[in-house]
Amino acid sequence: MNLIFKPGTEKDIPVIAALAYKIWHEHYPAIITVEQIDFMLNNRYSSENIREQMNAGEKYFLAESDGQPVAYASIELKDGYYYLHKFYIDVSKHRGGIGQDFFNYLLQQIDTSKPIRLQVNRQNYKAVNFYFKMGFTIERVGDFDIGGGYYMNDFVMVRLPIR
Repeated sequence: MNLIFKPGTEKDIPVIAALAYKIWHEHYPAIITVEQIDFMLNNRYSSENIREQMNAGEKYFLAESDGQPVAYASIELKDGYYYLHKFYIDVSKHRGGIGQDFFNYLLQQIDTSKPIRLQVNRQNYKAVNFYFKMGFTIERVGDFDIGGGYYMNDFVMVRLPIR
């Protein structure tokens, strides 16, 4: 497998949006309803929303395998923390090492003397375990109202700087 990691640009927005739709509809129906998936995709992963996020300072990244997009991530520096807002890998590529390689690439793009914070669905056991493996711990539990009568029932996880 020939992996390439690169920063995402505005020209990559359609690729990111399509990858989000594919991944979310393959992975999340076992965790949240399809209605909530569609609500979240429409409110966070439309081309317009991704463009707004980029313009507001979120940095996007893509992973490609043999020329095909297989993962995307976004990270933002805010209040002394990096926030890993998005880290998603094509379900068919899970357990292939892409996650660890992609995460290590992201670490090369940031100042690792600052902590990294993220939110992950408490029922997303694969992701929670992956983040443990990457050095994160659970900081707190939260239920976050995202509108439309939906909540994100998440762990807030943090990875402290390695000194």
